[in-house]
This record gives sequence, C-alpha cells and structure tokens, in this order.
Amino acid sequence: MRRLALLLLLPAAALAQPAGPARPDAAPPRGAAPGSPAPVSPGAAAAAPRGAEARRAELDRLFDALRTAPDEASAALVEMQIRAAWSRAASPAVLLLMSRGQRDLRANEADEALEGFGDALVLAPDYADGWVAHAQARAALGDVPGAARDLREALRLEPRHFGALLALASLQESTGDLTGALRSLEAALAISPKLPGGEARRRDLRRRALGDNT
Repeated sequence: MRRLALLLLLPAAALAQPAGPARPDAAPPRGAAPGSPAPVSPGAAAAAPRGAEARRAELDRLFDALRTAPDEASAALVEMQIRAAWSRAASPAVLLLMSRGQRDLRANEADEALEGFGDALVLAPDYADGWVAHAQARAALGDVPGAARDLREALRLEPRHFGALLALASLQESTGDLTGALRSLEAALAISPKLPGGEARRRDLRRRALGDNT
C-alpha cells in the first residue's frame, strides 16, 4: 500500500508557498464588535467575480498551451503555471494547511496529513487540489475506495485536473481495473499529450487491458 501512496504523490504537484496565514489577533474595524467580520466594500465585492473570471480565462489559455506544447519540457513549464493558477485561488490559510499536510505525508504521518487536508477542505470545499491531496493521504492509509471518491470529487470540480486523472489511473491499475485505468490515462493525455512516459504507459495498459499492441 505504501507503493500505491507513492504512485499518487505527483512530483509536479508542489504547492506554492503561502505568504502566511491571516493574523488572528488583528484589530477589528473601529466600532465593530470583537470577532465580527470586516465590512466588504462594494468595489471589493465586485472584484471577486472579476478575479474568478480572469483566472478562468488564464486557465483556458494555459490548457490550450498545454495541449499544443511541442515537447515534455515545454509542457512541464505550462503545468507549473497551471498549478500556480490553481494555488492562487486558495487562501493563505488553506495553502498553509496543504503545505503542512504534504510535509506530514513525506514524513509517513498519513493520519496527520489526512487531518490537515480535511481542515483545508472545510475552509475550501471547492478546492480540487485539496481533494487530490486528501486522496493521497487516504491511499497511504489503505482506504482505496475513499481515495477514489476524493479523486472523482476533484474531477467534478476541475474536469481538466490531469493530476487527479493520473492518480485515478494508478489507483484503478492497482485494483486490477485496467480498462478504467486506461480510460483515465487517456483522458489525462488528451489534456496534456506530452506527459512524461504517458504514451509508453498507454501502450502497456492497452496491451494488458485489451490485448492491443498498438
């Protein structure tokens, strides 16, 4: 099972370092009750949707570049930009929890990692990378069905999450679902055709799942 957990640890998924969590002891605005949220100006409220639209446009552009990248090195650079764009959608507190969770995973403390990733998902249930990381911790603990559910939730939130597709392919292959693994891998290759070793792995899965040597 440790081997399976390592398969799910995607080397390109390095998290951006957060700038630091918000200060819990920051003084509230004058006249506000302690602990009450700061008022949001109309301009700030309008900026949030515009920011989300800008991120979507940026991701669309990056995924187009990933699909047409001429070689693995170019594709790897675009992947890094995509992951950075995903990270920018998360708060510093979420990124800090994610960073701690990855550290715990590397230290073989999967229970602690699972708790940290779970806390991140409480704060940001729509953060696809959080679900992928939660799946990594579950796989390390031997919870294969739970890891698969987490990966499918990540893909519901971000259908183009090539990392989730690759992790799901590894998970399916480990349980003997070679047809499912092939399907997930081919979906990842449709998004990022220059994934390192992707074509060789696809041929191997096709041979084992379908008896196809092409």
